[in-house]
This record gives sequence, structure tokens and C-alpha cells, in this order.
Amino acid sequence: MTQFNASVYIKLKNGVNDPQGLAVISGLKQLGFEAIDSARVGKVIDIKLDAESEEQAKNDLTEMCEQLLANPVIEDFDISITNI
Repeated sequence: MTQFNASVYIKLKNGVNDPQGLAVISGLKQLGFEAIDSARVGKVIDIKLDAESEEQAKNDLTEMCEQLLANPVIEDFDISITNI
């Protein structure tokens, strides 16, 4: 088995209201950053896992996202994997 580090990036799908993103825009504009057009807030989950291959690690992480980590109705996810 090989150990992998993975980062799962989860963000709201386009078209889904993002109140945190709106708050970020408002705060930045109040601080004088007027060039801000948009902001979306997401989350990153760092996971260390053992797998036979990078492909298996990605498949396992995809299952984790589909079953627990992301809400597939309103969120998209992207997985980044590196060997340790």
C-alpha cells in the first residue's frame, strides 16, 4: 500500500446562492477593494489515506465525496492527490 495526501475542494455549484460569498464581497468593498466582482466561499478537506494506486485513492475519495463530504445537489468537488 502507498500512502497518499489528498485535498478535496468543495464549492457551491454555479447558480446556488452563496451568502458567505456576498458577505466577503461586502466586507472587501468596505475595506476599499472596489475591484471585486464576485466571491464564492468553499471548503477544503485534507485527507491522508492508504491505497494500492493513485487511481484507487481517487475512486475512494470520489465515493467519500458522493456519500458524505459533499452535497451533490448543490456542491461540486475537485480532488488533488500527491504521494507521500
